[in-house]
Amino acid sequence: MKLVTSAQMRELDRRTIEEAKVKGTELMERAGFGVADIVRRVAEVSGFMNAGVHLIAGRGNNGGDAFVAARILKEMDFSVEVWVAGHTNQITGDAFIHFGKMTKAGIKAQELPMIEDWQDAIKFPWFADIIVDGILGTGITGPARGPAAGAIQYINSQSNESLVVAIDVPSGLNADTGHAEGDTVRADVTATTGAPKIGLLEPSAVDYVGALDVIDIGIPREFFADVDFETDDELIHLADLKPLFPRRHRAVNKGNFGHVLLIGGANGYAGSIALSAQAALRSGAGLVTVLTPQCNRSIVADAALEAMVIGGDETSSGALDATAWDRIRPRLADFSAIMIGPGLTTGDAQRELVRRVLADATVPLVLDADALNVIATESESLAKLRVPVVITPHPGEMARLIGGDAAAIQRDRRAAAREAVKKTKATVVLKGAGTIVTAPKLPLHINMTGNPGLATGGTGDVLSGLIAGLVAQGLKPFDASRAAVFVHGRAGDLAAFRKCQMSLTAGDVVTELPFAFRELSLR
Repeated sequence: MKLVTSAQMRELDRRTIEEAKVKGTELMERAGFGVADIVRRVAEVSGFMNAGVHLIAGRGNNGGDAFVAARILKEMDFSVEVWVAGHTNQITGDAFIHFGKMTKAGIKAQELPMIEDWQDAIKFPWFADIIVDGILGTGITGPARGPAAGAIQYINSQSNESLVVAIDVPSGLNADTGHAEGDTVRADVTATTGAPKIGLLEPSAVDYVGALDVIDIGIPREFFADVDFETDDELIHLADLKPLFPRRHRAVNKGNFGHVLLIGGANGYAGSIALSAQAALRSGAGLVTVLTPQCNRSIVADAALEAMVIGGDETSSGALDATAWDRIRPRLADFSAIMIGPGLTTGDAQRELVRRVLADATVPLVLDADALNVIATESESLAKLRVPVVITPHPGEMARLIGGDAAAIQRDRRAAAREAVKKTKATVVLKGAGTIVTAPKLPLHINMTGNPGLATGGTGDVLSGLIAGLVAQGLKPFDASRAAVFVHGRAGDLAAFRKCQMSLTAGDVVTELPFAFRELSLR
């Protein structure tokens, strides 16, 4: 999904109103309905019963969206409270019309027109399960002032007690630069309207935006063809991924959905490849085979009951020996994708194993973790392979592949991903907050699902298993990678809402994968 500036979004809104003859009040109604629906989903996943929703509204269009959302949430039987950062007699335009509708629906708004009012409110807050930030929108530049600043401070003061959903952009964040210009809301979810704003995907915005959802307000698709986009970068979005998952025919069998081979694990690291196997199974792959050291065979088989587990030759330290590949080479025609790396550990035997896999493979490859580490000094060889390759480095592994250190990679993640593509000719998945997916001659795509709870051991193994499973089913490596990072992050968000970020484990992510996939396919 293409990224727009705030000015471009205003022009799209204008054309929709003037040329497509959609009233501004109707666009606001659609935006508010979308916000309410996202709040409803967050409440349901989080297990809130009779959830209390506190909507903090400004006097402009963001406030209008909040007024609509409040009315709809009340109709859904939520307990709703609305506070306005200013005097209600200062509300104008379409927002005023929806303020009137909200009032007629029996929702009264409390005025807090001075920053001191908000400072007092911090001492005596209204308890809410979810707070909706509808204070400032894309039209504001510079630091928030007066009651708007006070309202932002109030939301942040309550964020340990309430989940926060921001409308369009977190108040205080510059929608074009992604910079916080003063007090800025830190949201768990940002429900942006119409199209993703370019600044929301900047690294500087990550701590404020949270997970990013886009609300379709009905802007005609043909209007986007006339936009002179400032970047080719795109947001990985649900709407773009759904066509990759058509309805399955009824007269099928497991052979129709691919056979993925996963290679990894070592003594003490059986969990890595087991998690990959669990994720590959949940991806929809028809068959999953795992090659792991003999010492791990029973552990992996017990953890992934549906997978076929082969115990391979091992070194004295319990890692896979290069000769383990001899058990697979005669069966290469059985597989539609191969993934190698999780829990492999590093050493001469593992390096030789990876080399043999690269030399013999006739199907797409996914290289993760230690498979990247052992060939880091010869990564240019990937560009010469006869099969498509996906690499999934975290910043430290990326630094070993292209040079520099992890801090340098993080300073310019997009440049690092492009450099890796140039060097390897592979589809590159640079993991981290705002995971990047890019490939030769294709735009750079950024994922905005996920949360800090994913910063725990094993979640990367889940992702690599997902990618391999989707590739095995016939998706192009770039498409499989986009879909996998979105679903992986969404599953992490579901797990965090259902439990909490602090105690999230990789196994929790695997458990949520079917629910995340259901957003892509009803069946």
